[in-house]
Amino acid sequence: MKRRVAVIGATGSIGRQTADVLAANPDRFETVLVTAHENEKELERAAARVGAKKWALTSKTPLSVLTDTDIDIAVIAASGSGIIREVYELAKRGITIAIANKESIVAAGKFITAASKESGGLIIPVDSEHSAVFQCLKGNEQKYAAKLILTASGGAFRSFTPAELKKVTVKQATEHPNWKMGKKISVDSATMMNKGLELIEARYLFDIPPDKLDAVIHPESMVHSFVVFTDSSVLAQIASADMRIPIAYALGYPERINSCAKGVDFSLPFNLTFYPPEKGKYPCFELAKAVLIGDRQADMIVLNAANEAAVSAFLDNKIGFIDIKGVVEKVLNNEYNLYSEPNDIDGVLEIDRRTRTRAKEILEKN
Repeated sequence: MKRRVAVIGATGSIGRQTADVLAANPDRFETVLVTAHENEKELERAAARVGAKKWALTSKTPLSVLTDTDIDIAVIAASGSGIIREVYELAKRGITIAIANKESIVAAGKFITAASKESGGLIIPVDSEHSAVFQCLKGNEQKYAAKLILTASGGAFRSFTPAELKKVTVKQATEHPNWKMGKKISVDSATMMNKGLELIEARYLFDIPPDKLDAVIHPESMVHSFVVFTDSSVLAQIASADMRIPIAYALGYPERINSCAKGVDFSLPFNLTFYPPEKGKYPCFELAKAVLIGDRQADMIVLNAANEAAVSAFLDNKIGFIDIKGVVEKVLNNEYNLYSEPNDIDGVLEIDRRTRTRAKEILEKN
């Protein structure tokens, strides 16, 4: 029987690549719903491509359309925190969630993962790094995982000098050297905030303490993560830099299906390079690591909201690339350790709202 699929954020980079996988596996899936925020023409094209029965613009229609649609798996391809409540409601319904939206897990992972577990649902990561960890842990008891090490490309500007970073344009920051990604995540990759957020995400997805999480720079983007086990064995997942591979793994799980992606050609020579992030070179990553070590969900919500606001301002040409870190740091300094830990999703959203208000005030003073 075909699995009924909803794609939330169908017109973005992940949404389009999800359509590739769905189109390549027509006997396995029935796309019952696709959504986009406001690009109606692109949404109509996306719906036609995958034969979706329903489509909705979330700028006009509440995402409650999800609760009115019978689905087996929801691909959360939209970026940003605006979808937190909807992801939580899906988790409560016991639906399999293929999650590419890291912001919802960073801010509300505690509640989303608990709701999914209670309802008998399943959360399968789509980020290549978390998909790699998920695959490496398969068949191994979690208690034997001594450390999770995520890999990072180092972003588009890993070889830039401080003077060059001051001149970075939006166009440069949104063109990742290895991956086809959306604008926000490409900027996060360039600042390495993305890797810090992914470490926080892994903390909740895999229920692992902060001191067992780390990241290394890996410019080739072929090894997507390592799991170090208590006997000192290390498992890694290797694949080409193509998001359709983790998307296909999430859609087909526990089976493996056609991803349309080109595999690694082992008949050709290649090098794999790994080194730790250079201290002081990636201040956004260091801010995120500090929040991770503090292990307070309230501060993770603040970090996430502040970063979204700062990146949005950069994309709108209101601040420079190197100013992103300064804005996030100012918001953190103002809000850090200020809030009690949230007791529910409403508490998460309230901290998120108040942080964005503070970020707006700081940006207006810039």
